[in-house]
Amino acid sequence: MRRAIRESRADVVISFMDIVNILTLLATRGLQVPVIISERIDPSFYDIGPIWNGLRRLVYRSADFLVCETTATLTKFQKMTGARGRVISNIISVPSPGAVAGSQTTAFLPRTLAAMGRLAPQKGFDLLLDAFARIAERNPEWSLKILGEGPLRRQLETQVSSLKLAERVQFLGEVVNPFPILRAADLFVFSSRFEGFGLALAEAMACGLPVVSFDCPSGPRDIVRDGIDGILVPPEDVAALAVTLDRLMRNPEERSRLAARAPEITARFSQERILSLWEQLFDELHLPA
Repeated sequence: MRRAIRESRADVVISFMDIVNILTLLATRGLQVPVIISERIDPSFYDIGPIWNGLRRLVYRSADFLVCETTATLTKFQKMTGARGRVISNIISVPSPGAVAGSQTTAFLPRTLAAMGRLAPQKGFDLLLDAFARIAERNPEWSLKILGEGPLRRQLETQVSSLKLAERVQFLGEVVNPFPILRAADLFVFSSRFEGFGLALAEAMACGLPVVSFDCPSGPRDIVRDGIDGILVPPEDVAALAVTLDRLMRNPEERSRLAARAPEITARFSQERILSLWEQLFDELHLPA
């Protein structure tokens, strides 16, 4: 199937990301070539400027299809542009244990709460640190490991110091192969203020971790089946996040129950399923298979 998409779709243009999409649609006007564009993040949280926003509203409706990763994001774009659209998410797969050499491992307290993402305002690590500070004393055997690098590292390290969490929080930086660290953790937390999809959350579930996530726009609700393979809490609600993390830290049975269902995400977002959605989209354009 992947080969068919790669080799037999020369008669369609596929473009990704805002400004590139606009330029592609303008460049292909009058060429009678089907054009599929894709957006990866809710436009409410990512402003590309007044001129580009205006052009996007005008030209997106000329695309044959607009593909988004979540229903919420597609709905926003359709209200804004009137484009015909489809939801096609990311493929979720992780290497089997031990498949990748050179893994970074770290020793810390016996129980590990893991988080992963770019150290940027979008990812809400400041909110996570505030939540962890509320429950750290009640859960002295737990540490927090944050995988990722970014412009807020120094600010977050200062926050850790001010919260007196230096012995409990570890910034691991950019990790080439994060999966052994994730598999060794006991719980994963996703604290984003907004998302396009939430790949780190999905990868943690694929590694068999119970997860807690803000129900931010958009992505986590498409990934987590609340109460089945993870827990969703209200967006940016530090108190609710702290309460939920505290409960799971103290309840290994609930963690085990969630973890047992979490890897099912790899079937829900399998390569075969996602590529079949792309094939269906091409079929609607009457492209040769």
